[in-house]
Amino acid sequence: MKKLDTNRWQISNADKLDRITYWVDDTFDAAKREDMVFEPGGTNIEEGKNFLLNTFGFVGYFDGLKQAPYTLNITKPQGFYGSTPLKAVASNDSLDTYELPNYVDLADSPLMYNLPDTTVLHLGETEVLVSVYSPSGRVTSEPIAQTVQSILEAQRSYLGGTLPVDKYAFLIYVPERVGKSGSFGALEHSYSSVYFLPEMPEAQFSSTIRDVAAHEFFHIVTPLNIHSEEIGNFDFINPKMSKHLWLYEGVTEYFATHVQVYENLYDVEEFLQKIRDYILTSKIYYNDTLPFTEMSAQVLEKYENEYGNVYQKGALIGLVLDVKLRELSQGKYGLRDLMLDLSKTYGKENAFKDDELFDKIAEMTSPEIREFFAKYVEGSEPLPLEETFRKVGIIYQPKGSQQIISYGGFAPGFDEETNKIKVADTADMDAFGRKIGFRTGDLLLAFNGTEITPANIRQLLAEDLQNMKPGEKLTFTVGRVNEKGEVKEKKLKGKATAVKREQQHILQLDPMATPEQVQLRNAWLGLEEA
Repeated sequence: MKKLDTNRWQISNADKLDRITYWVDDTFDAAKREDMVFEPGGTNIEEGKNFLLNTFGFVGYFDGLKQAPYTLNITKPQGFYGSTPLKAVASNDSLDTYELPNYVDLADSPLMYNLPDTTVLHLGETEVLVSVYSPSGRVTSEPIAQTVQSILEAQRSYLGGTLPVDKYAFLIYVPERVGKSGSFGALEHSYSSVYFLPEMPEAQFSSTIRDVAAHEFFHIVTPLNIHSEEIGNFDFINPKMSKHLWLYEGVTEYFATHVQVYENLYDVEEFLQKIRDYILTSKIYYNDTLPFTEMSAQVLEKYENEYGNVYQKGALIGLVLDVKLRELSQGKYGLRDLMLDLSKTYGKENAFKDDELFDKIAEMTSPEIREFFAKYVEGSEPLPLEETFRKVGIIYQPKGSQQIISYGGFAPGFDEETNKIKVADTADMDAFGRKIGFRTGDLLLAFNGTEITPANIRQLLAEDLQNMKPGEKLTFTVGRVNEKGEVKEKKLKGKATAVKREQQHILQLDPMATPEQVQLRNAWLGLEEA
């Protein structure tokens, strides 16, 4: 055997082969940095505890036989259960057998084996499996399933009352500490999604899983039912990227947020805050004039650092396109309707040609939509945010000032030793911060009794704190080093204090909006007439 490159081996005298056997090492505890993989796309072999099987990490294919059928036999420990969207053709206490039509479907079908902690939901004709592996046992499947059920019911309603899959699996691994990649997150598949999320208080975990699951589950629309030839016939060795990441990830992220206001899971103010987050992140961290199609097509190498913008500006492209479609149809036809029509036109088995999608969408909608793509997706013009929001009676200010509830105004930092957010600098701390008593080096442990983590600090300070009224009592718990060099907990108590701060990208409902603007806004957000 000769190793050709990272993913290929050449076998001499292959016509004499009877079988191939080999050992596989997992990526979760990879010793070499080059072997580290983002955990939802990785593999875990933990004897007697957990096996996370992203199948492409264990099984390959012969050149020219990618479309050959596969039989997958998995020998399992006593009591272990295999969580997967696949339906076993045979199963007993020690062996599960699955049959797949080709390697592409096999690679798209992760499995997780461990002692079962599962909850099954039924949404119409769709069966949804929620499977959790939590080494500490502090996170379990049932409360997660309850949280997920509300967003899935909303998505089912949003998609017209039915879902385009008959079985779906959420495979959730909750480690006690950060993994080798240093990241948390999720990865979608056609009929499942894999999650690697930190332990956190139940309410915070529910909120996180709701937003992440909303995004991953919407991939049943795209790319499952709307995709280009580059994805439909994926080249695993020399992958070619589609130029339509605005569709696969951007529109999916937009839908994950829009569905929650459209189906009354949160209010308009919360929706606008989420949209503001997209704008802030996109404008601060990414190149706003880089054509999105160019970035998408070359994202694996040249524009790797711009990839995160698919979830930020990509979502904003979805928003602006949605409002434009609503405007052209007097509120009757939006982006959701377009995606459903594209699903009918193409579907799982029929891929579109990358260079033809924009023309096809314009043909289905309006020539003005082709101009939109030329300017803002293929072109370098920044999105017309102010104009778009004005159409729906929302004031957008790139710069302005707002009354906010102060968190203290200190400069935050990250303490690598404790994995905690810390007070890094108090030089510019405001009056509230000085009064409550923050000091440089304080570790932020809790806010009003809820543990502060890197994963939830944004919600606690940008949402929970901001929802307080001036004068309400609040408590920050900090870890402070005493004279002996020991870290001791200290409670800093005060009252919510409003301060005026210069803000960027402010969004607020226009109290002077015309009836036409309000009508279009209501159609866009699924609001009832006042």
